[in-house]
Formats: sequence, C-alpha cells, structure tokens
Amino acid sequence: MSQRIEEMTPDMAWLEDPQVFSVNRLQAHSDHLYYENEEEMEQGNMKLRQSLNGTWKFSYAENPSLRKTEFYQENYDLTGFDEIQVPGHIQLQGYDKCQYINTMYPWDGHSELRPPHIDWDYNPVGSYVREFDLEESLEHKRIFLSLQGVETACYVWLNGHFIGYGEDSFTPSEFELTPYIRKTGNRLAVEVYKRSSASWIEDQDFFRFSGIFRDVYLYAVPEIHVRDLFVKADLINEYQDGLIRAELELMGASGEYRILAKLNDESGRTVCSWDQSGCGEKAVLEERIPSVHTWSSESPYRYTLLITIKDLSGNVKEVVLQKTGFRKFEMIGRIMCLNGKRLVFNGINRHEFNVRRGRAVTKEDMLWDIRFMKQHNINAVRTCHYPNQSMWYELCDEYGIYLIDEANLESHGSWQKMGECEPSWNVPGSLPEWKAAVVDRAASMFERDKNHPSVLIWSCGNESYAGEDILAMSRFFKEHDDTRLVHYEGVFWNREFNEISDMESRMYAKPAEVEAYLQNDPEKPFILCEYMHAMGNSLGGMKKYTGLADRYPMYQGGFIWDYIDQAVAVIGKDGREVLGYGGDFTDRPTDYNFCGNGIVYGDRTISPKAQEVKFLYQYLTLEPEQGGVWIRNKHMFCTTERYEFIYTVLKDGRPIWKARFEAVIPPMDRGYSSVDMPEFKEAGEYAYQVSAVLKEDALWAKAGFETAFGEQVIKRPGDSGDSADLEAETKSEMETKTKSVCRKTESAPMTIIHGDVNIGVGGRDFHVLFSKQEGGIVSLRYDGKEWITRPPMPVYWRAVTDNDRGNQFDIDSAVWMGAGMFQRFCKKELEIIEEKDRITFSYNYELTTVPKTRTQVTYTVTADGKIRVKAHYYGKQGLPELPLFGMRFRFMDDADSFEWYGKGPDENYCDRGDGARLGIYRCTPQENLSRYLVPQECGNRTGVRWLEVKRRDGNGIRFTADGEPFEMSVLPYTAEEMESALHIEELPPVRYTVVNILGKQRGVGGDDSWGAPVYPEYCVSGEEDIEFEFVIAKIVI
Repeated sequence: MSQRIEEMTPDMAWLEDPQVFSVNRLQAHSDHLYYENEEEMEQGNMKLRQSLNGTWKFSYAENPSLRKTEFYQENYDLTGFDEIQVPGHIQLQGYDKCQYINTMYPWDGHSELRPPHIDWDYNPVGSYVREFDLEESLEHKRIFLSLQGVETACYVWLNGHFIGYGEDSFTPSEFELTPYIRKTGNRLAVEVYKRSSASWIEDQDFFRFSGIFRDVYLYAVPEIHVRDLFVKADLINEYQDGLIRAELELMGASGEYRILAKLNDESGRTVCSWDQSGCGEKAVLEERIPSVHTWSSESPYRYTLLITIKDLSGNVKEVVLQKTGFRKFEMIGRIMCLNGKRLVFNGINRHEFNVRRGRAVTKEDMLWDIRFMKQHNINAVRTCHYPNQSMWYELCDEYGIYLIDEANLESHGSWQKMGECEPSWNVPGSLPEWKAAVVDRAASMFERDKNHPSVLIWSCGNESYAGEDILAMSRFFKEHDDTRLVHYEGVFWNREFNEISDMESRMYAKPAEVEAYLQNDPEKPFILCEYMHAMGNSLGGMKKYTGLADRYPMYQGGFIWDYIDQAVAVIGKDGREVLGYGGDFTDRPTDYNFCGNGIVYGDRTISPKAQEVKFLYQYLTLEPEQGGVWIRNKHMFCTTERYEFIYTVLKDGRPIWKARFEAVIPPMDRGYSSVDMPEFKEAGEYAYQVSAVLKEDALWAKAGFETAFGEQVIKRPGDSGDSADLEAETKSEMETKTKSVCRKTESAPMTIIHGDVNIGVGGRDFHVLFSKQEGGIVSLRYDGKEWITRPPMPVYWRAVTDNDRGNQFDIDSAVWMGAGMFQRFCKKELEIIEEKDRITFSYNYELTTVPKTRTQVTYTVTADGKIRVKAHYYGKQGLPELPLFGMRFRFMDDADSFEWYGKGPDENYCDRGDGARLGIYRCTPQENLSRYLVPQECGNRTGVRWLEVKRRDGNGIRFTADGEPFEMSVLPYTAEEMESALHIEELPPVRYTVVNILGKQRGVGGDDSWGAPVYPEYCVSGEEDIEFEFVIAKIVI
C-alpha cells in the first residue's frame, strides 16, 4: 500500500509484512527536468534541487536490537557516530561484510525461514544523519525528499518527525517534508535495514549490499508544477510523419493557467508549437508533424519539448524540458519491428558495478560503459535485474542503445528447487499478499522511465517463476503503455501464464533448441534474454547464435551474460590492491567467482572476449577479394555514407599496399565496390583486409575509429600460372622463411659429440645437448647463451577454465594432467640417425593413461643451427578428449617479449577466433596473462605461422610452422601453476617464460558455465592421432 498518513508511529512489523512496502511515499512520476524560468533552463542549473550527497553521520548495528533507537531525535547526541559517504554501500565503507550470492538466499543454512520472515539476529542496520540548512532558492516552497536508491528498506525522520517508510531498492522513494522543514538547522535521519520482506523478491545474482547507494536530494516545486509528464512520439503515414502527444498532470493548478509549448529539432528550429489555456490537474498537447527524423540506435535523433506554464497575468511559473525521439516499436506479423523494420538485438546484460563503489556507479562509469558498447557494436542492454540510474536512460537516448527495462523482481531462491525440496514454494507466485508490492515495482519503473525512447520493452523481472502476481504486472504495462512490448522469461517454466510475455524469451537455450522452436511455426518471436555465459575464458561458439538471425526472421537476437565482472577492490596481504569475489570476505554461503562473467573486467579494462563480440555484432559484413569488396550493410536505416573504407594488402603479415575509398550501400542491402589495385603475383601469403572507419567524430568515438573489418587470406606460389597451388604452402617455402631470419653465410661443419649420458650437437653459433636419460633437449645455446631451464616436453593439459569445470571436463579428462606430469621416457626406444649435415633424435613417451598410449617427438638438427621438431600423439580407442596437444618450452625469464605472425591481436581460440585477424603482433608474457578472476587457460593464439621469443638484448628464437599453422601461448606460468591459484596475486614470482607450441587445443565453449559442452568440431579427440611440425631457429639482429 502507499498512502499519506499524517500522524503515525513507525512499526518494525512492516519489515516482515509484504503488504506494507511504502508509507507516506509519494506516487511515482516521470523524471523530466523543470526550472523556474527559461534563463535557468538555458544554463542547465536546477536551482530548485539541493543535493544532500556527501558526508553523513553514521552508526552501524549488526541487528535491530543493537541499533540507536532514538538517533532521529532533534537533540540526540551524535558523539560516537562515524562518518560515511552517500551515495555508497555500507559494506564497502568498513561495516558488515561483502557477500556474493547467485540464486540461493543469503541466509540459507543459517536461518530456517520462509517468506515473508527475516532473521532478527542478523539484519544489519545503518543509522544515517545529515544536518543541513535549506538553500535560499528552495525557501517558501513545498519541499520534497528524493531517495533515488536505498537498499533494502528505510524509515525516514526530519527534525524528530516521522516522515515515511519505503522499500524497492532501485526506484526512488520520495516524501514531502514541507510541514517539518525550516530554513536552518534541519536534521534528516534515515534508518536503513539490509533485510526485509522485500529481500525475498530481491534475490538477484549480485553482491548483497545495503545502504543509501544512489543520490539523495531535496527538491522544491513552483506554485503550479507539472508533477508528471507522459510524452508519446509516434510515427504515422508509413513512418514518415510524427504524431506527438504530451499528457500533463499538474499540482497546484487550482484555477486557470496558460500552456505555451514548442517542439524543437536538434538544430533548434521549432517544428510545432502550442498556446492553450488550462484548468485543473490534466492537460494534453497533441500535434501531427510532417517528415520527422526518426530515433533509432543507428541514428538517435532527438527533439526537445519545452513547456512553459504561466498564470493568467503572464507570469512564468515553470519551464519543463523533456527530450524525446520519434519511433514506433510494434509487432508486425509476429516479428518485432522498429519504425517498420525487423529489429535484431545485439545485446548484453549490464549490472551497475564499480570495483570500489559497488552499485553506486558514477556518470564517468556510465559514459565509459556506453562508449565501450557503441565501439563494440552492442545496440541493446537489458538492465539486469532492476531499473538503473535515471542518467543511464538519458545516455541511452542520446547515444542510441535499445533497452529492456527490467523491474526489480527476482525470487530465484524460492523456486529453483521446486519439486526437489518439499513442500515446494515460491514468491510472489499467485499469493494475493504480494501482488500489490510487485505491481507497485512495475508502476514505479514505468512512471519514471516512460519518456525515454530507448526503452522498447518492459520486463516484469527475472527468474521468479510465474503466477497471477506477475501477470498483474504485465497487464499493468499493457494497460498504461501501448508504445512498448512486455517481456518475461519465467513463463517458459509455467505455460499457464504465456500471456505475460509478448515474446518467447529463454536463457541459455542451445542453438539447436532455438532452431527447433523457430522451425515449428511459433506464435511469438524469439529472443535470448541471456546467452553466452561469459564466465572466465569463455564466449566460444558465439557465431552459432548470431548466425541464426540471418536464417530465421523470428529470431531477434539476444543479450550476452554479461557486461562487467562483479569484483570488489580490496587491499591484499602485501598491501597491493586486488580484486575480490565471493568467498573472499568469509561470506558463507557464497557462489565464489560466479560473479566474474563480464566481457569487461571489474576495473573496466577490456577482456579479450570483447574482440569476438565486436566482430560478430558488427553492422557491416566485408568480403574482400582481388579487385574489390562485397559489402553487406546490416544497418536498418543508414547507408554506408558515414564510413570510409580502407583496403590493406599484407604479404606474409606485413602491409605492402593500402587504399581508401567510399561506397554507398543502402540499408539492409548488399553491393560490390571495385577497387583499383595491382595484382600480386610474387610468392607469399596475402591477406586482403578491409576496414570500415568513421568518417567524422561521433559521440562515442573519434573519426578513424574502426567499426568493422573483413579478411580473405590466399597463398600464392608465384607467377607459375598454376592456380591450383594457391591452397597450401610447401615445406620448402617455409624453410625459405626460416632461413630469412639467419645470416646468409655458409654453415660451418656440424660437430657431434657422443657422451655417456648426453649427445652434443654444435655449429658456428649454436650448441644443443640431447639427453639419453632425460628424454629430450637439456641445453639449447645460441651464441653461448642458454635458453631453456628444463627439457621441452609434450603437454596435454591446460589450466582448467570455468567452463571446463562447469561441464566436468576436468574430471572426465583428468587423466591428461597425470599424462603430462608423469609421462615415462622410453630410454630403450631412443633412436638416433646421423646423416650428412644433420642428426635426428626420436624420443618416445609412454603415457599413464588407461588404456596406455604414447607420444613420439623427433628432433632433426641441421648444420645451420635449425631444429625441426615433429610431435606425434598416437590416439587410442577409449581415451577421453584432450585439452590440447603440443610442446612446452621453459625459457629464462629474461625472454620477456614475443612477436608472432598469426591471428590477433587479442587472445583467440578455435571456437573464438572470428574477431581475430591475420597480422604480425607484439606482446609480453605478463601482458598476455588474461586477468580472469580465477587464473585459468589464457593467452592462446591460433593460425600462427611463426613466433619469435626475444630477450631484452634483442636476441631470440623463432618457431616456424612446418606445414599447417600451429597454436601458441607465451606466459609467465605453467598450467599447473595457474591452476593452483585462486587469484592472480597468488601466482608465484616469475621465474621463467613458458612457451607452448600446440598442434591443437580444445575450444573454450560458453553456451553456459554449468554443463554445456564444447561443440564437437572444436574438441580434440583422444582416440585419433595428432601430428604437427615446426622449426626452431636463431634470430640474428
């Protein structure tokens, strides 16, 4: 209930009563801006608002019985109170402790509770006090308090008078202060409870914080005030003309008044105006406008509605400013359409988060986020799982991001075990005592956010099953807003309530499951409100989802889970700042690092996963070829005029030709653009790459920023006229490339020294020591300098990824960890063949697998100092899939940089490599260590033609693929070291550089992180042979 009660004593019983979710709280309203006059508006200075952000007095208690019960009194002595920053969380300012939970309730196993009850022994209370004087601009007016976000329930007093009570952490709680406020010496008191009955329906996948975490301010209203405004900017006449309707609700309008309004375009030109009289609390402005600019993510054109309220004497009482965009979102033939065209959501789920401030994000955070999203071709955000700060919606309007605006409702812990734990139960379900509370949450979100063109869809919440209460939320949206659709995934679990959602929405459905739905003549279009669980090293196979949009019109995209790692910055034992996750705060129960699912790390540095997202979400498909490029424009409304195209030709990884050109391809069309370019006939590998870059500065990036690229790679044997040889490169050509890194001098005679234990092979500037006992090379010297710290050995294991762990691959294939650690060198099988100017060593290893199998590694050393390595794994029926197969080299730690010719620049895998492109790149082992919350497999590159590992003095070793390209990583740690650490900072001091040259590595997967396997085409069979070759040579500077 929400009602105005003048004289009331606050009651602790409200905390356990779902029917009491607000007392004296004002009715929700739009978040429009208003000013006392036009001059104030033009300055952007809201003088009728007074911020109360900053330092407050604060007292913490672990439970209600320990709190300061009289702290709100005017004369209460605050001696002994601490200070706390508002906005901010209690748990991030030295009180209570952080706790991360995904689905279960945070008290599970500690308290035997059922809704709506709470644990009175542990329910942290924050007692906040702020003393202030009223600013002059607010004097002699009605004054209101706005608490933009308080988690999870609060009682409010002013100058000793009880003002009200509020729940719903993520929409404003506002109260009138007029009867009790004075010019000076005001004392505002807010008592915040971490848990209340609302906690049962705020069980989101996040850290369980509490406190005043959004802005707090006072605001005054003029004598006549537009309390609420609903602007509908619709499209008519085949989406060419606009129909604007503004519904005003006024307070203080006891008599007649005048409304003067105008609608300006972005140039400031007035396209329509109104001058009409009004009387009473309601007024409507309506007008048809020919040939309007439409709003979309591609072109977020906004108009400005200015409304001036005057009294009959002509005095300005208020000026209202509301920006809007003309757009029409509707269902046409069972397909969601924007402005008449099918829409595909290239979306992501976004929690509000900052490593130091938690959900108290700043404008700078939001600007960084929205620019990152636009730069990575993300066009849609689901506000998981609560309404975000108002500023986020304003930025999405301005920059062009589609929103699914989600109500603050999740009760995952109440229904996830239905049928397993009896008696089964769930809230809100169809329980009448919860209905008003959840509908109020829908109403609060709707009223605040209804004027934002970026909001296309209202969402009834997340993972709360289904029932009459959520159906009532859906009906509320539909009754109050005919310009948007309604979303709710939970009907998948209870088809009795299909009416709730206008679209079929699922989480983590496999591509085949999505196709099965789409092939069955469905009634509703399909979206994935969550897909590609990006936990740790993940996002493999994403193209299987994005490809569906081209084949099925009723597939309309999805929202990656999720945007940013939820990790909290803490000071580690060594005094350094580190990122903590669930369990690091002695929080139990917890879901540990399940909070680390972002394509952006918690500190807003970019994860290598973002490379794939940007490519698969790009608006242009570019297919270069000799003489031109095919361009597919996937923009719905914009031609390609905004881009300049850059055609680059690389030969063996190095640019040899470049041209810039322009092409105009209509939206949703494909065309060919010819490029006047030479024909390249010289032998080598050519990469034809085309990029689309911005011609002019945009809000989110500077001119020249690349938004899309395409690539074609061909190999030419020379001008022999035999085009059939373009497909493969011969070994002799690879040898030629290898020789290019050595001095063109005749090789000195090769010396071979047979010792009792070792065989030494040397030449002009190299010496290699092969052991008869250790199973390989024990010394590798160029120019007298040692490179290796341990013999290179076959490797089969990788540091387990979060997805490996989730689908139990680490258990099913655990044999390969032991196989690598305990492989037995078969000394009696060592074969040595001496020939003119070369010697070959064949080492065989018996693996501790069941059934047993073996690996053979052959080294051939030639007089010029090159070492050809051939590694062969012998598959055996009955053996599980391999994580990888290759060779591991441990170099001295002064080998601290590397360069490669292969796919890059960022980490890539066989199932996450579309966003990578062929080129020559540089990195360091430390930079190559991806900073996932839990150390795991990382830093891989695919399609590697050669790799150079260099020392600080510039000397180095080159590995060159002999035949097919290999995969590789260069890191400061072994897989075993990474797997032994739970945090990056737990890794040991760097002692060497680990180089992995791999014939094959398993993909990383990512459909989900709790069972979804890697797709078969990206797996490495243990039952089949694997063989690959490469050449080691010295780099000469």
